[in-house]
Amino acid sequence: MPGLPVQAQVERVYREESRRILATLIRLLGDFDLAEEALHEAFFIAVERWQRDGVPANPRAWLVSTGRFKAIDALRRRARFTASQPLLVAQLEALEQADWSEEDVEDDRLRLIFTCCHPALASDAQVPLTLREVCDLTTEEIARAFLSAPATIAQRIVRAKAKIRDAKIPYQVPSLAELPERLDNVLRVIYLVFNEGYSASVGETLIREDLTREAIRLGRLLMELLPEPEVMGLLALMLLHESRRPARTSASGELIVLDEQDRSLWSAELIAEGCALIERALTLGRFGPYCLQAAIAAVHAEASTAEQTDWPQIVGLYDVLLRAVPSPVVELNRAAALARRDGPLAGLTLVERILARGDLQDYHLAHSARAEFCRQLGRFDEARAAWERALELTQQAPERRFIEGRLKTLE
Repeated sequence: MPGLPVQAQVERVYREESRRILATLIRLLGDFDLAEEALHEAFFIAVERWQRDGVPANPRAWLVSTGRFKAIDALRRRARFTASQPLLVAQLEALEQADWSEEDVEDDRLRLIFTCCHPALASDAQVPLTLREVCDLTTEEIARAFLSAPATIAQRIVRAKAKIRDAKIPYQVPSLAELPERLDNVLRVIYLVFNEGYSASVGETLIREDLTREAIRLGRLLMELLPEPEVMGLLALMLLHESRRPARTSASGELIVLDEQDRSLWSAELIAEGCALIERALTLGRFGPYCLQAAIAAVHAEASTAEQTDWPQIVGLYDVLLRAVPSPVVELNRAAALARRDGPLAGLTLVERILARGDLQDYHLAHSARAEFCRQLGRFDEARAAWERALELTQQAPERRFIEGRLKTLE
């Protein structure tokens, strides 16, 4: 952005483009770790060169080229001091002859996702590897999403990288015949990326627009490749959620719950696109969990006020979703819808049943839901205890302030 200091421009390019640049470097170099080194070298050089020569017209292409040349230099140095010199020489020759264009770059992150979700990799490593390498989530953020220890996630990622390197897993989008067996994990990855952007697990802001925007872009690319109902359903779901983004936070960044949002701020264009997609997907008759979630989001989107929401229809859709993918989180969401249809006691009964069997004990939204139902029933001591537990489990600043505000209302 002209006018910004060079350091600020480098930081902006890193935020917005670094994972796409990394994906291209991984394709060119065929090595995750070498590509990471090359990426950081390129940005380090950019700080000095751009100060002297000005910011290039195409920063991404400049950084890919610079990273590639730094990797070639690193491989030349290694070739002089290693016994496996013939292998390195072959790698160098391939790298020096490799060609790339800006058109290739657009698809590199999708290629990388399919590489990370290759069936030769351990199933419990595919999604964490993708979230780490494609989306730059930390191992701590990924561990929270999987309710696992960071060290466990880190080990899975290291082993998966080694497998890709040693087995020479190709860096490409699979053929149409191979796509279906890889699709479930790819859809899951894109949805996890979107969720982290839609409601960041930690930090000072609720929303990370870079991640929601990238997830939607990848969803569109995937639909061009494979216009299957569940691909349509996922894209529709993301678009419908994204349509509410301008109304989800106040001007100062505070969280605004669905019932209190100014619906005039919702994007009519995204709602229309999302609803059309889900209608098309459902008519094909082969729908799954993403289509069902998108159908629920469409019911919310079509209500002009919170009071006009068709809660019986939403409960019915959750019933179908729960049969398709039994999950405590789906149960929790169904409990919230049931409370709107049948009253807070019905919702509270279901939430307490989930917690009593040991599920979602460390999930702050379960305790927040229980607190809200208790408050509505006048059980204020229980509401306070539940919100305090939710506060202990929340690491995102806007959500913490929201819960603190709810606690103050009990005083």
